[in-house]
Amino acid sequence: MSIIQGIKQIGVPVKDLDRAIEFYREQLGCPLLFTTAHMAFFDCNGVRLLLTLPENEKYTQSSVIYFDVEDIQSSYEKMKANGVHFTAEPHVVGKMDDMESWMVFFEDTEGNTHALVSEVRV
Repeated sequence: MSIIQGIKQIGVPVKDLDRAIEFYREQLGCPLLFTTAHMAFFDCNGVRLLLTLPENEKYTQSSVIYFDVEDIQSSYEKMKANGVHFTAEPHVVGKMDDMESWMVFFEDTEGNTHALVSEVRV
């Protein structure tokens, strides 16, 4: 039995909290749960996303967050039309039996790289 049961929260360092809140709420459509002076918490379909002004230089690095989407092409088009900067177009990154894994990377307003990912039956 695995100790890890899923992702509860992902922390993302930001430089400008207000700008980041607007991006995640308005452009990505994530519901804002609450804020503090140095943090903002969003709900991403049951996973909590924490945007934070780093306490020190040690915490300024970011992990890539892979956002699961049902239709990657449609999601890509909607987000692109909403001002999200993508580094490429959606593409297949792997195939297993009758399943393709599609991915596309984008940048948030803070210079962090994240991705959309979708599993597609073929």
